[in-house]
Amino acid sequence: MKRLFFIALLLIVCVSISYNMLKQNEQKPLPIINPTDVKKEMVDPELLGIGQGHTIGKFSFTNQDGIKITEKEIDNTIFVAEYFFSTCKSICPIMNEQMQRIQKKYKGNRSLKILSFTVDPAVDNPETLKRYATAHGYERGQWHFLTGSKSELYALARKSFFVLKPAEANNIGDAGSDFIHTNNFVLVDRKKRIRGYYDGTNLVEIDKLLDDIDLLLAE
Repeated sequence: MKRLFFIALLLIVCVSISYNMLKQNEQKPLPIINPTDVKKEMVDPELLGIGQGHTIGKFSFTNQDGIKITEKEIDNTIFVAEYFFSTCKSICPIMNEQMQRIQKKYKGNRSLKILSFTVDPAVDNPETLKRYATAHGYERGQWHFLTGSKSELYALARKSFFVLKPAEANNIGDAGSDFIHTNNFVLVDRKKRIRGYYDGTNLVEIDKLLDDIDLLLAE
């Protein structure tokens, strides 16, 4: 009798493992997002109509440690990007609390980085960002808070990440200004292709983002 029970239990375990493996294999790959896949108002006019081959463009900004960071920093890495500003009291604290979750899970993993671009470089110089980064427990070399030319920061937002303008974003933090300020986190793969947008104020969506990062890391 005990032997039959053991065999039955073993069969249940084997079936369960096989089912889980099958479900994982059936999981659809993440989409590759191009300009034609997002709303027109999110895209710089010169990129409208492009349906394939979009990647994050070149950039050069300074991080919280005074180090120049270019697109080479993310060569062959997966990263999550956001636009924020240090004096924001509404959605940014919530968003960067979620970024802390991401950093905690992948701390020390050189294949995952976080890029937080300021939309208010007049205030957010490297010294200000250093204080902000320190308050959020940033991991040096993994989480970069970036500042630089406002025109270049905004051009990257419109031509590479396709983040919404304030008047069109949900959970607006600074309506009425010209800040590109959105609650979106952008997931980018090793080939610098956009693979997803996630509401940085929504715990369920960040759980999904963490799962999707795992998918990209396993590719």
